This record gives sequence, C-alpha cells and structure tokens, in this order.
Amino acid sequence: MKIIECVPNVSEGRDRAVLDRLAEAIREVDGVELLDVDPGQETNRTVFTFVGGPDAVAEAAFRLAQAAARLIDMTRHHGAHARMGALDVCPFVPVGGGATMDDCIAIARRVGERIGTELEVPVYLYEEAATRPERRSLASVRAGEYEGLAARLADPEWAPDFGPARFVPKFGAVAVGARPFLIAYNVDLNTTRKKLAHDIALDIREQGRFLRDENGRIVRDANGEKVRKPGRFRAVRAVGWFIPEFGRAQVSINLTNYEITPPHVVFDAIRDEARRRGLRVTGSEIVGLVPLEAVRRAGRHYLEQQGATPAVPEPDLVQAARVSLGLDDVKPFEPSRAIIDYRLFPREEGLRAMSLVGFADELSRDTPAPGGGSVAALCGALAAGLVSMVAALTHGAGKGAPEATDRAELVALGDRAQQIKDALLRAIDDDTQAFEQIVAARRLPRRTDEQRAAREEAIVAATRRAIDVPLAVAERAADAASLAGEIARIGLEAAASDCGVAAWCARAAAHGAALNVRINLPGLPDDAEREAIAGRLGEALERTERAAKAAIERVEALVG
Repeated sequence: MKIIECVPNVSEGRDRAVLDRLAEAIREVDGVELLDVDPGQETNRTVFTFVGGPDAVAEAAFRLAQAAARLIDMTRHHGAHARMGALDVCPFVPVGGGATMDDCIAIARRVGERIGTELEVPVYLYEEAATRPERRSLASVRAGEYEGLAARLADPEWAPDFGPARFVPKFGAVAVGARPFLIAYNVDLNTTRKKLAHDIALDIREQGRFLRDENGRIVRDANGEKVRKPGRFRAVRAVGWFIPEFGRAQVSINLTNYEITPPHVVFDAIRDEARRRGLRVTGSEIVGLVPLEAVRRAGRHYLEQQGATPAVPEPDLVQAARVSLGLDDVKPFEPSRAIIDYRLFPREEGLRAMSLVGFADELSRDTPAPGGGSVAALCGALAAGLVSMVAALTHGAGKGAPEATDRAELVALGDRAQQIKDALLRAIDDDTQAFEQIVAARRLPRRTDEQRAAREEAIVAATRRAIDVPLAVAERAADAASLAGEIARIGLEAAASDCGVAAWCARAAAHGAALNVRINLPGLPDDAEREAIAGRLGEALERTERAAKAAIERVEALVG
C-alpha cells in the first residue's frame, strides 16, 4: 500500500484542550496513524505528523482543517513563527509503498480544492503542487503573513488557487503542498539574544544577506526587488529566535532536502559561526520526525571524526548522532518515536526482536513457522555480523593490522556487511510472513468458478513471495561469503577463525535458502519464470561456493 505522510502546522501551541480536539479529528479517520504532536509555547504553533493511504490521509487533512477553522481564532493569535492561517501549512510527502510525488500533488490539489470550497477560505498551493513558479516557495506564498493577508488578497496576482479572494479574519489562509521530506531542526545557543542567532542564520541559509553597494545601500534589481547574496548552504532556510521556555536562542532551520544538506553539516557550521561570535552551541532538537538515513549519516560523520570505524550497528550510529548533535539538550530525543522509519516499521517487533532463547524456543514448537527459511536468513545475518566485527577490529588495530590493510577499504567493507546483516534480519520475519500468506491463500473459499480462480491467483502470488524472500537471502548470503573472503585476506590474523565461521555461516545460509526456493518453485505455472529463478539461484550458489572456498582455504592456512 502506498504510504503518504502529512505534516500540517496549526497556529496553536498553548491550549492543550484545543490540540487534543485537533488530534482527535485526525485519529477518527480509519487507516490513518497519528505519529507525533509537537507543540511550541513561544511559537504558538503545533506540528502534527500522520501517515496512511492516499484517501485516508486526504480525509484526515480535511477534517483537521475543518476543526482548525472551528477552534482557532487568528484575530487573537501571536507567536514567534511566521504564519498566515489557523491551519497554516499542510504538506503531503511520499514515504513508502511506492508512493510518488505525483500522488502527493494530486492529493494536495484535491484537499486544497475541498478546503476552499467547503470551508470557504483562501487556499494557496505551494512547492511541487504550485500552479505558478512564483508560488513554489512557502516564504513567497506567506510573505506579509496574517497581518498583510487582506492586502495580498486584494491583488489579482495573488488570488488564491481555491476558495474566495477575500480576507477571512478568523481563519486567514492556508498553504497546501507536496514536497520531499523536510527536517525541522533547531540548533541551541548559550545566549538569549535573538539577534545573534539570526545573524548566524543569515550566514548559513540558502538565501543570504541583502547585497549592499559601496555606500552601504541595499542593491535592487530591475524590478525594484532587493537583491540577496547567495547563502552558504543549499536547501536550507533559517531564522534566529529566542525561546523563553528553553531559556536560550536558537537557529531555527528547515532542511528542505537532507540529501543536499544534512543536519550534521549545518550543526558543525553553526558551531563554527557561534565560536567566532564568542558563543557556544549547547545542542540541537528535531521538531517532528526525522528520516533514519539522516541520523545514520550524522553518526558515521562523528565516528569518523573520532577515528573510530563508522561501520557499526544501526543503534550505535543513532547513539553517536544523538550524543554528538546534543539532541537531548532542550527535550528528550527518543529514537523509537522521533525516527519515522521506526514508527512505520518498528525494530522491536517480530522474530528478530526476540532473545536467542526466545527464538530457539519458538523454533522448537510444533508449528511450521518459523522454519528453515528464517534460520537460513539468521545464518546469513550472523555471517555478515562477523565480517563487520573483524573489519572493525582490524580498523582499530593500528600498527597491529596487516601492512596491506587500507582503512577506507575496511570501512566500506564493514558498512556493506552491516547493510547485508540488517536486510537478512528483516528476512527472518519476511520468510515467516510469506509462509503465512500461502496458508491464508489456501484457505480461501472455492465454491464457485470465480472463487476458485481468485484462490488460485492468490496462491500463485503467495508462492511467488515465498520464493522471492529465500532467493534474496541466497543472493545476500553470496555477498556475505564474498565479504568473508575479503576480510580473511586483509583482516587481523588473530581473527582468522571468525572469518572462517562467517564463511561457513554464509554457505549454510545460501544452501538453506536454496532449499526453500526449490520446494516452492513447482507452484509457479510459468516455465520461463521458473527457469529465470533457477538461473538466479544457481548463480548465487556458485558465487557462494567460490567465495566461501577461498575464505576457508585462507583461514585453514592461517590456523594450521
């Protein structure tokens, strides 16, 4: 199922009763999960984050707009954050299940039209959903804020995309859009002076300071618009403000594309700018949710700075980022709640979250799943884990490492091993779920021709899934065997036995997974498909044997 994220911001951050009623408007829609509610006292603004299928998310967004129109009065609103409406912004973001930006654009336009028509308030489309180039930027759409909205609505050039071109004092206007994942990120300073924070913001954001001539006057372009210098970082919007509830000023940042500029790069730059001004960065905070990959990158960056290998398990990367960025400075940072990947796909669930004893006990019960497929995936994960361990030990050995060892090669090898390990751990549960899908398909009714056809189709689809999972395990096990061969060649001789165990585990994983592919293969009716799968499997086994043999021979020569 396509998964869409919606991150609406409402102009209320102080009245808990109102926020509870707004949250309830979201929760009452079936198929939507409210992941986070992040209010701010000084900003008088709250960020909601919810996910679901396209139709469910669209309905929840409209109901939130409906509730905000009823519960929030903009004529009485004051806060530190820029705003123009009760429901101020309502962006849609593709986050999983094959969801695309085009899906989000369609949802934004559908929801925007419904808000404008049914609630009779002005609606502007922005970012990817914008109808004109000059409306892509939220800052452009919201220029003048609530106080300047009446004048803007009187300008035909700024007629809303939907709803009336008139000022609605109680509500204001709303910007509805589609965009990539945005990280709302604030860096904390040991000062209460807003001006100093804003001065740093001007230096690091994409849209820099106003350009001035030799007489100190602001330069204007041919249209009379003020000209700004290019800023330091692309895809970065920033302002400075003071937050009394935290007792410090912050550089408040929107990272509109963390692939271009990730949080740790901005954090380090602000730390340097603060030091030049006699200030100190005390930490930072994530507002709303953050993608796991952005946190991973920060963890790798700081481990490398410390001279440690960044090829470590995911929880260690998260902890390195958490400590180095000071994410607990003004409020607790809870990875299980703040990282969107963990909200959508919790790490603490399933077979892979069991203790060794718990998994072994579950395996030994008189039920067909978990079975050999899950065990094969576990063997592969253990092989990759051993490879990463030896790479890390060799990386940290310094002069004790073999002369030919390349530290960058060790990092790349260990990082690849971690990726394979994580994928194979997920396959432990995937294999069991695939088996359960076959059982469910076989239980479907078959009284009529239509039912029989539907049942047969479901069985074939489930069978295909029951083949795809172990086939992927076999291919990843081949990769793990190859890495075992590499680390046996360049790793510490003292860890040679661990390299050998990794090779044997990878071999067991590949052959065990192959049995699960072969037992299900006759269930596919298409000869060409069966042949293609058999070819892939044969290639994976051949790679595994070749790599495992080389690793084991090397290890045997070392251990005697």
